[in-house]
Amino acid sequence: MAGASGHDPPGLGEPDLGAPDPGAPNLAAAVALVQARRVPAQLCVIRRGEVVLDHAFGCTAGSLFFLFSAGKPMVALCVHLLAERGELSLDDPVARYWPAFGQHGKAAITVRQVLQHRSGLPVARSFALDALAMRDWPASVHFVERASPRYPPGEVPAYHVLSYGFILGELVQRVTGVPVADFLRAELLAPLGLRDTFLGLPAGQWPRHVPVAGRGPAEFASALVVNRAATRQAVVPAASVSSTARDLARLYQALLNGGELAGVRVLRAETIRAATRPSSDGQPDRYLHLNVRWSEGFQLGGERGGAARAGGGYSPMGQGSSPRAFGHNGSYVCIGWADPDRQLAVGYLTGLLVSRSAGARHMAQVSDAILAACG
Repeated sequence: MAGASGHDPPGLGEPDLGAPDPGAPNLAAAVALVQARRVPAQLCVIRRGEVVLDHAFGCTAGSLFFLFSAGKPMVALCVHLLAERGELSLDDPVARYWPAFGQHGKAAITVRQVLQHRSGLPVARSFALDALAMRDWPASVHFVERASPRYPPGEVPAYHVLSYGFILGELVQRVTGVPVADFLRAELLAPLGLRDTFLGLPAGQWPRHVPVAGRGPAEFASALVVNRAATRQAVVPAASVSSTARDLARLYQALLNGGELAGVRVLRAETIRAATRPSSDGQPDRYLHLNVRWSEGFQLGGERGGAARAGGGYSPMGQGSSPRAFGHNGSYVCIGWADPDRQLAVGYLTGLLVSRSAGARHMAQVSDAILAACG
């Protein structure tokens, strides 16, 4: 099945599920878990550089899903790329490049601390107020400048919900003079051939978008906001990337390859190793109330402690995930991850918002089914 964009990258067309390669893993259990929900979804699994599953459920291969926080690593990779080029230092204060950021006790916050969710700024004001302003870049940046750290910088991890993207995105713009969405496309997405990934959905791509459905009052309210064209089209680096499972899996394959895909290099292998090195391991995240294993832009595999109602006990990358696995969950709606030990790259995108406990359980089940088939 060709995507709605009318093109399939070499080797990434949808597989013939009726006549699988005898040596390919049996992913029927993962497919059944996705099908049972009866909502639009895409699942792409790449094993040892070969696509073993690329399937759309209730949509097309080119349908575009809202990634929520599963898109956060993209802005983080932009910052790592600038550090690799020597255009900034991760241990410099953010205020060196953005002086107004240094107000209200933030002068010493480093770029690295933001990447690690350790700047003490999980929100600029509150999640609700930050969400109300997120479609307005100048206003969101202003609120970050006026914010005070809730925790001493560097002391504890506290998940930066929307502030992550505005701090890092504004940093990219200050250093390069280029809007962050344009920098991401020019330096990472276009060279890797990820033509179906957008930070801020272009108006011309709107017919391809997949609406989000919410099960539960809070989830329904969130879906109403997310489904607005103004939200999809806004540049919100921590949330508003639209993509396909195929593109997301290919991005993680490029990272598994040490920063290159199809002969095109965008990052050095040592940069990726540094970006996926643990920065929090077993320490409770003060905002999420979970023992998330963080690196400098990614969530890491392995065990996750915390209350089940908050998503604890279920690693979205699977209970059997390697501690070296890295990726990012997006509100338990979408996820991308890579496992270097098993040489797996996965993109799983859905259009369904559910409770944290139900979403965490489902993501873990799908990931564990993939691990069981491909391990």
